[in-house]
Amino acid sequence: MPKEPKQVPERDIVILAGDIGGTKTNLGLFQPQDGGLNKIDSATYSSREASGLGEMIAHLLAQQAVSVSAACFGVAGSVVAGAANLPNLDWSVSEASLRRAFGWQHVQLVNDLVATAIAAPRLNPSVLTSLNQGDPKLGGNLAVIAPGTGLGLALMIAERGRYQPVASEGGHADFAPNDEAEADLWRFCHQRFGHVSVERVLSGQGLVNIFEWLRARDTREPIPAVRQAMVTQDPAAVITRYALADDDALCREALQFFCRIFGAVAGNLALTGMATGGVFLGGGIPPKILPALRTAAFMEGFISKGRFSDFMQAIPVQVICEDRAALFGAAQRAYELAAINGDSHDSG
Repeated sequence: MPKEPKQVPERDIVILAGDIGGTKTNLGLFQPQDGGLNKIDSATYSSREASGLGEMIAHLLAQQAVSVSAACFGVAGSVVAGAANLPNLDWSVSEASLRRAFGWQHVQLVNDLVATAIAAPRLNPSVLTSLNQGDPKLGGNLAVIAPGTGLGLALMIAERGRYQPVASEGGHADFAPNDEAEADLWRFCHQRFGHVSVERVLSGQGLVNIFEWLRARDTREPIPAVRQAMVTQDPAAVITRYALADDDALCREALQFFCRIFGAVAGNLALTGMATGGVFLGGGIPPKILPALRTAAFMEGFISKGRFSDFMQAIPVQVICEDRAALFGAAQRAYELAAINGDSHDSG
């Protein structure tokens, strides 16, 4: 018979977690305490300025003399057989390479939206903003949709009193227009990109694509301040800023189109996953556009599902206003790895 693993006292467990995005990477060291996870140290790095994940891990571990019990990293890309290629970065990462580099036995890669989904039901209500109270079903499935540099989706399937996270690459599925205007947007993007994925219109660059479509369709120009700002600043951030300040009509209209499409796609995910427990809006964009999400466009897109409109009204929708949610989810998964396999420490 195999030897039963010895339980390691929680005070001796140190876990490493990470959220690797196309723009930035958050890393953190945690230790179990009082039923939760206490942060020992953390750091944020520019993903594009690093040669790979190993470089950032080595930098953080050089600051702390700790022995890592288990590690988990949420990555902005699909994870297959313990390896991931990140579509918005030019480097890859694998569990095997991390084991070789750092001598860890217990390490896991998960999609970053899986990490966010693990965290979602555990988040403090103070970091959640409700867009629709709904009528949540106890033990119902949950859904997470997160536009940022790209578009991430995930489900949490309720099973025997626990949630099982399910990864998705639905952000690369086909964009489905809901009216003639959106059909014209699809044609505009099709001429530019060929295949028009949802991510082409529901991400930071997606907002820019909507803006450029409106600009071409109506032969309108934004105010000079917008054009000037876009020369040196992130165009999506410029559009958002001028839209929320109500200083430019073209920016405002682009953001409203974005919100309605966002609602429609979130509603589609809720239907696909029967997310009667609720939908969480994560990623970098939703907290930045909260005033726009509170207007009618988002919920109109979410609810407008024909014969299922009443069903959609009962689904709660909340914005995650915590940019470390994926980090916390990865930490929770790393803790589970340490607890399950906790008969040895790995060097770190």
